[in-house]
Amino acid sequence: MSTSAPITQDVMTIPRKLPEGGKINLVGLTRDQMREVLISNGTKEKQAKMRVGQIWQWIYQWGVRDFHEMTNLSKAYRAELDEVFEIAIPEVITKQVSEDGTRKYLVRIAGGHEVEVVYIPEDDRGTLCISSQVGCTLTCSFCHTGTQKLVRNLTAAEIIGQLMMARDDLEEWPVPGAPKDETRLLSNIVLMGMGEPLYNFDNVRDAMKIAMDPEGISLSRRRITLSTSGVVPEIARTAEEIGCLLAISFHATTNETRDVLVPINKRWNIDELLQALADYPKVSNSERITFEYVMLDGVNDTDEDAHRLIDHIKRYNIPAKINLIPFNEWPGAPYKRSSNNRIRAFANIIYQAGYASPIRKTRGEDIMAACGQLKSATERARKSRKQIAEEAGLSQP
Repeated sequence: MSTSAPITQDVMTIPRKLPEGGKINLVGLTRDQMREVLISNGTKEKQAKMRVGQIWQWIYQWGVRDFHEMTNLSKAYRAELDEVFEIAIPEVITKQVSEDGTRKYLVRIAGGHEVEVVYIPEDDRGTLCISSQVGCTLTCSFCHTGTQKLVRNLTAAEIIGQLMMARDDLEEWPVPGAPKDETRLLSNIVLMGMGEPLYNFDNVRDAMKIAMDPEGISLSRRRITLSTSGVVPEIARTAEEIGCLLAISFHATTNETRDVLVPINKRWNIDELLQALADYPKVSNSERITFEYVMLDGVNDTDEDAHRLIDHIKRYNIPAKINLIPFNEWPGAPYKRSSNNRIRAFANIIYQAGYASPIRKTRGEDIMAACGQLKSATERARKSRKQIAEEAGLSQP
């Protein structure tokens, strides 16, 4: 990559012995962590902060993966960095492109595990749906991803690496020295892929801090939405340590139904969750909490459900919008999608009560990239509709 940045003549000494297990990946490290690892491998302490700033910009602002292209570092220092460190992101195994332009990536991470990442282009923005775990521990009965058992948490490198991978594919890294372009193909992040982000809090936080850093990818915190099924103790931490927008996988208006649809409700019930949302420090009229509500035929889609949902939100005085999600069916799913008329009637009750109630347009359904459909291709469970219904404690529809 060409650049007009000056070449400096300083020389740092880095031990030539590689760390056990191979090179150290700089992706996913916080600035403090990167500083520590540079110092521990020979960078002079008084210059380490400056070196972090330089390397950080190359990695996260320009998308450079080769130390030899970091031309404001001396050739000797670049060579020594290359001996000990690497800039590694998840490997794309397959890419599918939907008729509507949605892209679904299957990416491989350490240990040979695979996760799915989805990019959704729209007229005014482009949203990347990021995974935070391999599999999921929540077993939400309507969610395809939830039928895959949790394997492990993703590292901060694997989380931010998904964003870097997508920018590679979109060819969206700016060129050093070129005029700044404020329009972005990838403008928003939603942590709505595989896994429960708040069960992997530290790695999600560190990755999002990197995404928000003004000297790198530089996404506004208001362009990042974290979706949780309701891990109540971590909700306040999300505001304090990440500061992003919040979405809640709500999906039911009674504890009896939510216990089945979102089993975490058995640990933190609807009222405990609503109280945590009412206390969320970032809540204001300009930063509403999004209530995600999947529309399941005959399960949670009655007029009574709509009125109960409104009552819940009003009772706790939560600035909110309700995102209605037509159920995306998958092989063996124990539910059916509510009819369009039923969804519109539900949305109208909410709208008449004064709340935004957009009906989410299903995207990428033809490539199994729609909400609730993500499930790593090599680990798909071959379960029948009857088996899944039995595990969910439901009679078959």
